[in-house]
Amino acid sequence: MKMQTQIDQRIKDEVNVHHMTLENESYMHNVPEGSESHFKLVLVADVFEGKRLVQRHQFVYNVLKEEMTGIHALAMHLYSIKEWEGRNAIAPSSPKCHGGEKAE
Repeated sequence: MKMQTQIDQRIKDEVNVHHMTLENESYMHNVPEGSESHFKLVLVADVFEGKRLVQRHQFVYNVLKEEMTGIHALAMHLYSIKEWEGRNAIAPSSPKCHGGEKAE
């Protein structure tokens, strides 16, 4: 099973998801074509209500503990439903990779 599919399914199995996007951003990094090493997760769920950022990250790391051993990076943007609505349902863009540029 592809890593992106595995992460997607694990989250949907464990979390009451209001909104979720999971993007494979490996192409933005200096890795072989077709890699699944760098992901961006935007997750909106009621479970984050009243939780600090570190608690939200710990929650996701716990849900994905098996998958985390197989990836290099997971950018997480985690919101309560109220916060997401306050952001007009927009997550920040990912920054350019600083770990090495792909040759043009």
